[in-house]
Amino acid sequence: MYYGTVLRRLGGAAVAAVLLSGAAACTVKNSDEPDEQRAAAARPGSGTAELADGSGTKVALVPGGAHPYFQPWKKTGADAEKTYGLGDVVVDETAEWDQQKQNNLLSTLAARGYNAFGVFGVSPTDINTTFSDLKSQGFAVASLGSCPAGPTNKADFCLSTDVELAAYKAAQASIDAMGREGTLVHLTGNNVDANTQLRIKGVEKAVQESGGKVKLLQTITDIDKDLQTAQKAVADLLAAKGQEIDGIVTTAYNPAVAAAEAVKNSGSRAKVVAIDDDAKILDSIKDGSVSATVVQNPAGQAEIGAWALALLQTEQCVMTTPGQVVDSGSFVVTKENVAGYDRDRQAKTDELKKQFADELLSCG
Repeated sequence: MYYGTVLRRLGGAAVAAVLLSGAAACTVKNSDEPDEQRAAAARPGSGTAELADGSGTKVALVPGGAHPYFQPWKKTGADAEKTYGLGDVVVDETAEWDQQKQNNLLSTLAARGYNAFGVFGVSPTDINTTFSDLKSQGFAVASLGSCPAGPTNKADFCLSTDVELAAYKAAQASIDAMGREGTLVHLTGNNVDANTQLRIKGVEKAVQESGGKVKLLQTITDIDKDLQTAQKAVADLLAAKGQEIDGIVTTAYNPAVAAAEAVKNSGSRAKVVAIDDDAKILDSIKDGSVSATVVQNPAGQAEIGAWALALLQTEQCVMTTPGQVVDSGSFVVTKENVAGYDRDRQAKTDELKKQFADELLSCG
C-alpha cells in the first residue's frame, strides 16, 4: 500500500472529549488510572466477555486512504453494529494517503461523537503520536490492519496481518510452483513503509531456505500506488527480463492484479503467486494462470476490532497487556481450496474472538 509520511500532533482542543452515555456494564477501572494498573485490578478473561450494552459506543473505522483492501470493513462494520448493538459503526477515509489529513478526519469524527477508533495509520513510524492523543481524550483505540513501526504500540491493541509471515508463505508457494528451483522476482509496495521491509524479509527468508536453488533476481518496490503504476512496472519487467523469470511473488495488491493479467496475456512461463482475493486473481487461480494467492482477514479485523473496542470503551474490560499485537491471519489459496477458503478465514475470526475473551481481555 502507499503511505504518506507527514504527521503533526492532534491538538488537545481539536479532539472533542465525548462523554459515554447509556453503557450499562460492570466497571472495572477508573478513568484516571494508568492502563497497567487497570489491567492488574481486573481478572483475566474467562471466555465470557459478552458486551452488556454497546449502545453508547460509536466506532469509527478509519483506513489510511482509499484502497480495495478496506472494502470488507464497510459491510463487516455494518454487521457488527447490528450484531453487538453498537450506537454506530462508520468507515471513513480521506481522499489521499496523508497523515495530517487523517488526523483532521479523526478530530472531526471525535467532534461528531465517535468514541472508539480502529485506525490504519498512514505513517507507521509516527502513528503512535496520534494514538496517544486519542487515548489522552479517553477514547478506546485499536491499530487495525497495520501496526506501528518498532516495538511500541500506543493503541490499546493492534490486530493486523503478520506481514512477514504472510510474505514468507507466499514466497514458499512461489518456490513450490517453480519446482523449487529457478529465478524469482518480488513485487511489493512503498519501500519506506515498515511493512514492506518486513515483507522483503519474509521473501528473502524463504529464498535462503532453498539452499541456493532459488535466486531472488529483483525486488521491485513503490508500485502499489495504483493499478496503472503496477501495470507499467510489470510490463517493463517482462520486456526486460521475462526470459529469466521463473516465478513472481507479489506482496501488494495492485502488483498482484497487474502480474496476474500480464502473465496471462503474454503467455509468460513465470509462476505467479498473488496477495488478497480480488475476483480477477481468484479467476486466474481457477484457470491455472496464477498458482496461488495469500489472503488476509480484513473482515475479521473490522468485526473483532469493533467488538473489542466496545468492551474497552464501556469499561467492561481492559487489555491484559496494553498494546498487545495480534496476528489476524493469512491463508494460502490454491486451485484445490479456492472454493472454500473463506470458511478457514471465518474460523480464524471465531478463534480470534475466543483468544481475546480467554487471554487478551481482563473483564470484571
